[in-house]
Amino acid sequence: MSDTAIRPGKALGAPSAPGPLTHAAVMAGRSLRISRRNTDALIMSLALPIMLMLIFVYFFGGAINTGAAYDSYVMYVVPGVIILCAGFGAATTATAVSEDMKGGIIDRFRSLDVGGTPVLAGHVAASTVRNLCATVLVFGVALLIGFRPAASWSGWLLVIAVLVAYIAALSWISAAIGLLARSPEAASGFTFFMSFLPYPSSAFVPIDSMPGWLHGFAQHQPITPAIESLRGLLLGQPVGNSPWVALAWAGGMLAVAIGASGVLFRLRTR
Repeated sequence: MSDTAIRPGKALGAPSAPGPLTHAAVMAGRSLRISRRNTDALIMSLALPIMLMLIFVYFFGGAINTGAAYDSYVMYVVPGVIILCAGFGAATTATAVSEDMKGGIIDRFRSLDVGGTPVLAGHVAASTVRNLCATVLVFGVALLIGFRPAASWSGWLLVIAVLVAYIAALSWISAAIGLLARSPEAASGFTFFMSFLPYPSSAFVPIDSMPGWLHGFAQHQPITPAIESLRGLLLGQPVGNSPWVALAWAGGMLAVAIGASGVLFRLRTR
């Protein structure tokens, strides 16, 4: 007779239960499949930033003076549109999370021992993938209308790091909003503020051209260092400490959003 002790409740040779990372990967796949079926929202999140870029470049660009550092307005505006695209794409996460909470699927996940963090992480991972695809599409259109980047290899790596960090942070904030809202419609409305933030920044016009009372907010809000970092890195211009300030903002927003979403999930499901 063997002296090996068998733990109660676990049969000999039984496979171990999936961990949180496996659950998060499964939830991300689920969210991507849902996004693929929701073609209206997917097309809108892809088309709207491109339409705004074309409107600003061809309708307003001739009247906007961005200084001698930029050959044309398209060279100035593309980084701002990329961040705007991230905000639009992340906003759909709030609606998706709110729909899950309203539809009762969360209770089924909990009965399968899937926690709140993997469910939300799956939504955020899917949002990051969607946003990166949308960014590639926006960047491709920008190249067609005259945008010519001059970034070094290290510059490209920093661009990707800043962009992914902001997409993840905005997506987690959207997930927290989805838990806070009582309906998908309300969640969609609450995310307007995130979509609005690029406008009072250096995304579309230099901050110096704005009213004086707006300069303080525009210069120190979290979106401005991200835009300045992307613009400087993509065009091969000096960026100073802007990338590190942008990453610090993104890290802070991410930490707060993850903590808040954990608290809100427990409150909504108790």
